[in-house]
Amino acid sequence: MASPKYHRILLKLGGESLAAKDNFGIDPHSADSLAATIKSIYDLGVEIALVIGAGNLWRGKEGLAQGMDRTTADHMGMLATVMNALALADALKRVGVDTRVQTAIEMRAVAEPYIRGRAIRHLEKGRVVILGAGTGNPYFTTDTAAALRAMEIDAELLVKATKVDGVYDADPKSDPTAKRFERISYIEAINKGLKVLDGTALTLCMENKMPIVVLNLWQENSLKNTVMGETMGTLITQ
Repeated sequence: MASPKYHRILLKLGGESLAAKDNFGIDPHSADSLAATIKSIYDLGVEIALVIGAGNLWRGKEGLAQGMDRTTADHMGMLATVMNALALADALKRVGVDTRVQTAIEMRAVAEPYIRGRAIRHLEKGRVVILGAGTGNPYFTTDTAAALRAMEIDAELLVKATKVDGVYDADPKSDPTAKRFERISYIEAINKGLKVLDGTALTLCMENKMPIVVLNLWQENSLKNTVMGETMGTLITQ
């Protein structure tokens, strides 16, 4: 059997990956399906770290629209990511995947504090590490947290999981002529204003030469094929 091309990845998930069809809340069936997908590459011997968003539980923009303080809204979002991390960790453990949750905001009763060396050690021991609470700082998205953690743990690839099969020059849902990029440079993605990751995350990846693959996680075997080196979705690189 062929060996994976990538041996350590960081997988960025949206909170909606845990939600039911209405994109709200945590659905146990969605968590189980996601856990099975992650296990399919875990079983290949790939070391996996995860960063998950909170869009299924809380959207800070809605709070801001009602006059909420930005820092408060962002801290609420960070706490929501921890809820998602715990739910996913539980689903992974139930399918036999050894998992640890680490958080950028200390809450030792439910998770370990994020410590880079400890996270790497967990990965080396064959544990999936779920990194919650973003960077621990307001004004930074979970995209930026994913880029930062990918660099810190020496990941070989950052995978942005979406419900679209790559990066397009327009919204494929509303524009049937939208063109999908198989490969695009960081600077092109930034200059074109393509909403793949936020600008801070893209810039961070560009400066540190961290390749990004944007793919549809729900396309059969898309993640597995990617870690094996097949072209799936869109590759963003130098």
